[in-house]
Amino acid sequence: MPTSLVIVVGLPAVLILLVLLVRQRHVSTRLRGHLIAARQAVEQRDGELEHLGRARIPAVVESVGGKQGEVPPPLYPQLESTRFGQLLNGLMDMATNYESTALRRADEQARSAILATARRVQSLAAHQQAAISDMQHKHDDPEVLEGLLVIDHANAQLSRRAQTLAVLGDSWPGTQRSMAADIVDVVRGATSRIRDYQRVEVTSRAAAAVKGSCVEPVVLAVAELLDNAASFSEASVRVDVQQASNGIAIVIDDAGIGMTPDQVTRATSLLTRGASVKISELGNPAQIGLPVCGALAKQYRFKVSVDTSSPYGGVRAVVFVPNEMLVSHTTTEDHHGRRPVPAVPPPTQAAAPAVDAAVVERTPNGLPIRRRREPSALVAPAAASRSLYPQPAAHRSVQASADNIAGWQDAAAANRGHATWSDDERIVES
Repeated sequence: MPTSLVIVVGLPAVLILLVLLVRQRHVSTRLRGHLIAARQAVEQRDGELEHLGRARIPAVVESVGGKQGEVPPPLYPQLESTRFGQLLNGLMDMATNYESTALRRADEQARSAILATARRVQSLAAHQQAAISDMQHKHDDPEVLEGLLVIDHANAQLSRRAQTLAVLGDSWPGTQRSMAADIVDVVRGATSRIRDYQRVEVTSRAAAAVKGSCVEPVVLAVAELLDNAASFSEASVRVDVQQASNGIAIVIDDAGIGMTPDQVTRATSLLTRGASVKISELGNPAQIGLPVCGALAKQYRFKVSVDTSSPYGGVRAVVFVPNEMLVSHTTTEDHHGRRPVPAVPPPTQAAAPAVDAAVVERTPNGLPIRRRREPSALVAPAAASRSLYPQPAAHRSVQASADNIAGWQDAAAANRGHATWSDDERIVES
């Protein structure tokens, strides 16, 4: 075959072969790029899944549980628009919903258990209070009565603890009053429910009374704030009841260690959220005073605030009772039908002579009732600056002991009244 013919025949075949080789090389390069991209995509997805389980879901769970912190962003934002990214976001939402549901159920169960325990303790405290009151009416010995009053005071603190647990269990405090109480008697009642009541000094420049349905919530909130102030301060706790144009402010100042700005922010949050605060957010040991105050304030529509503006270097807490919760001071009587004792008697008022510690009265049916008269110490000008309760002393006359005990009973009467326990396990105050 001539050479020219071979060249003519073989040239197209060589060209075709070259085209095929170039095309094959292009296909191979493209396939290699797809393989590399697929391998990178698999590595990115594996890394994203690992990041999801190791960092993002735990952060979401902690944030749902109330812990401060940010949820880490995805490692590869370009995956957000893919189907894989949508599935990951679905897993995040699913984890959030499951955790929220689990926490809500756990919180509901915890509140139910707390409420059941609180109601049982309240029932026991009510029966114990009835027994103590019966003993106080049976005995005239000042030493026996003074010992009973110590037990009575401890029972009042126990009852307050049970009330706070009931409020924490998303329920009402468990006590109710049918008559209004003077604002000073409200503060005195709150003072009688804390351990360090001797260090509380009360002054008043207000003349009004709290409606009967609102007395117990205000007493409980003020008692929690007083207990907190006395616990963090070894000095006196000063309470100033001030008249305002649209209500009455109960200002509580202590000389304790104060609060940091972060603590003030947290306290404000607890007071604002009230009953919506989860049990798991109360800390260990649980701090329930501020959440209880917030829950009561939200339910009964008064205001509670705390800040670091106390002139004594500690914390100032303010309970503001609006006019809607108040009635005229001139129409107020206590549960015995007597006029309330003023917080600061007029300077010209003289001390009343000493009277017998006990007198006998009769009911409309003719049954005898033994009660203690109001002691002279309560109406003396010096009463505004001394404690409302008997103080221990090495040498004390029988008459002085009786007067002090009667004074304690008068203050306690402003606090409690006669408590009974109804069939639905609720304390009702007459």
